[in-house]
Amino acid sequence: MTQVQTTPAMSIVLATSGDLSEIAATVHHLSRQTIVGSLELILVARATRALQAQEQAFRSFWGHRVIAVGPKVSVGAANAAGVRAARGAVVALAEDHCFPEPGWAKALLDGHDAPEVAAVGPVMRNANPGTLVSWCDFLIGYGPWLAPGVAGDYPFLPGHNSSYRRDVLLELNGRLEELMAVETVLHMHLRERGYRLVLAPGARAAHTNFALLRSWIPVQYHCGRAFAAERARSWRTAKRLLFALGSPLIPWVRLTRALRQLRSAETPRPSVSRVVPLLLLGLTLDGFGQLVGCLIGEGGSPQRLARYEFRRVDHVPERDRRLWSEFESAAL
Repeated sequence: MTQVQTTPAMSIVLATSGDLSEIAATVHHLSRQTIVGSLELILVARATRALQAQEQAFRSFWGHRVIAVGPKVSVGAANAAGVRAARGAVVALAEDHCFPEPGWAKALLDGHDAPEVAAVGPVMRNANPGTLVSWCDFLIGYGPWLAPGVAGDYPFLPGHNSSYRRDVLLELNGRLEELMAVETVLHMHLRERGYRLVLAPGARAAHTNFALLRSWIPVQYHCGRAFAAERARSWRTAKRLLFALGSPLIPWVRLTRALRQLRSAETPRPSVSRVVPLLLLGLTLDGFGQLVGCLIGEGGSPQRLARYEFRRVDHVPERDRRLWSEFESAAL
């Protein structure tokens, strides 16, 4: 007699602002995981009816649930709702524009082999490497974890794409939503509590980046502002002013790191000379956003970022849309 697995080995949270067509590509890649029969898929949407009619798309998983969060879907609130609904002891986050390789889930799960490990992250590669904007976006957002990656403890892990012990996240209570929105601050918080953050090079994912300048420029500023506002939430005035004085150095320090990370990346990759001007622009926008966020708070940055959090297909050139096109048509 076949023994039924009563709980999933891991739950995966995947949010969408629309219907199955927006997440069909990611669902396809998740369905190809080597341990798919042990994975629970938690789908977070505006309304349950947006996905309930597509049961056949999820039949290979241990199980799935659709969680409704209302008309205004943000990554932080959606992922927090998914974590609370999950039945697995480990919860991984996924995105509509990031496509895991088949061994991703098992490698993440295997990384949670010690109680002091609170989070395990994947290595990342650029899914749309055809533009300098995409490469600069990728380096700013995911440079420390470029494939091939090095296993070990890290101060931070890839945001919106890492896995966590669910019980550790639930201990955050009312702060879960805000920290899931700015995961770098979450990682700082976990390390302060003595937990380890581990990178698992066996877990690989291809991330689709902003590749249109008109989208990328405002995102850099608002990301920097939202991050710094959350990080400085409990700072005293003196510490805020000290940070403000040092903020002009942020782009230059990060530029040096990003170029070093680019040189270690798998080929093909653009030359350093081609990347530097645009990369410095993005880092300067981010640094200015951090200065503003530290001094006067987040303002409307979280709400403006919400416009860019989903449907990455709208922020890439036509040639990059092939990453979604075949799966969108299959989902209809």
